[in-house]
Amino acid sequence: MSDPDTAEPKAGLSTRTMEIATALVLLAVSALVVFDGYRLGSKWGDDGPQSGYFPFYIGLLLGIASLVTLARATVMQRPGGIFVGWGELKLVFSVLVPAFVYVLGVQLVGMYVASAVYIILFMRWLGHYPWAKSAAIGVAVSAMIFVLFEVWFKVPLYKGAFDALAWLGY
Repeated sequence: MSDPDTAEPKAGLSTRTMEIATALVLLAVSALVVFDGYRLGSKWGDDGPQSGYFPFYIGLLLGIASLVTLARATVMQRPGGIFVGWGELKLVFSVLVPAFVYVLGVQLVGMYVASAVYIILFMRWLGHYPWAKSAAIGVAVSAMIFVLFEVWFKVPLYKGAFDALAWLGY
């Protein structure tokens, strides 16, 4: 068995690349928070802090931390190694991409239909279950959620732009 410390480095995204990407994303978020905090009022008023006071300064601290991280990741050359290998990243995206498509599906056909389709396809694709079992479970789970929220709790969940369940009277 080989020693993991002496094994050849695997290919993938480096830690340095991920530090830079994370710092840039957080810097953009902090700029948005600072801008909106300033828009809401970031000063101390006669009756206390204005509504944007705390978000403004939290965003400012987040921006400073992001700039420090960005500077350290770009200027300092230190061994960082591989953050994630391509194989592991492929596994992450095999779950992330269907979840993203599911969120878009909820916007179009609503929570119940999108959930049924998501469960069916996810069970079939990643779980390798038979179509009949996947369909039965996907439809049953969505039907139970429908009965629970719409019928018992009287709390309507989003039906989507096409209102796919309008024919049921809900």
